[in-house]
Amino acid sequence: MKTSMTILFKFITTFLAAWISFELIDKNPTNIILIIAIVGTVLKYILGDLFIFSALGNTLASIVDGVIAAIIAYVFDIFTDNFSTSSTGLIIFAAIIAAAEYIFHLYLMKDETETRNEFHQEPPIE
Repeated sequence: MKTSMTILFKFITTFLAAWISFELIDKNPTNIILIIAIVGTVLKYILGDLFIFSALGNTLASIVDGVIAAIIAYVFDIFTDNFSTSSTGLIIFAAIIAAAEYIFHLYLMKDETETRNEFHQEPPIE
């Protein structure tokens, strides 16, 4: 359940950030923005959360998530004809993603600490 909620949150924030950055600013079609959100969600979860967040911490994982998202959008810009990005759109996209991920990682760390302490009991001292 926690994994599915994490992925759902990542998808919603990625889609909203992409919509703001690439539809409102760069005037791109929503169908490609949806694809970017799906691909971005999967790659950010695998690379950012499973590997970097657990190994290097919140700040670096959040920055990497923002960079991964911007790279994905830039790759779509290179390989598709009806999607184009500007440097402003890419920077705003990366910044929104990094900020949202940083806050969400703080929530995950707090939730994990509370859950662990609530059910974890130390063995008696002898």
